[in-house]
Amino acid sequence: MHIPFHITDWNNLPATRTPGETGFALNRTRQYGDLRVRLVEYSANYKADHWCTLGHILLCLEGELDTELKDGTTVHLSAGMSYQVTDGASSHRSTTKGGARLFIVDGGFLRRKEPFLNPGLLTAF
Repeated sequence: MHIPFHITDWNNLPATRTPGETGFALNRTRQYGDLRVRLVEYSANYKADHWCTLGHILLCLEGELDTELKDGTTVHLSAGMSYQVTDGASSHRSTTKGGARLFIVDGGFLRRKEPFLNPGLLTAF
């Protein structure tokens, strides 16, 4: 895929409003083939209405976000923190209390092509 140098003014990109189980998400999206880049704002008291199985690279820019994994684990992210997951690795859904602003990258490059790494091996980095 070839993406020429491009600037995105996220403030001027139209937002799509998506309802959650509670609250809503505002998505501003740039699509380059199967690569999707988004600025997402979750409202206060947002809770996703589905378990997501897609891979993401997610950076929390503002606010706080709790992401629940289907195995019952919950992780808490605040501004400056990120998570990374490949397609099909961990079903997850997010909630916020006060809202959050996120930068998310996903697409075909996150499709699983090899066995999963042991997450315990990554804690030293």
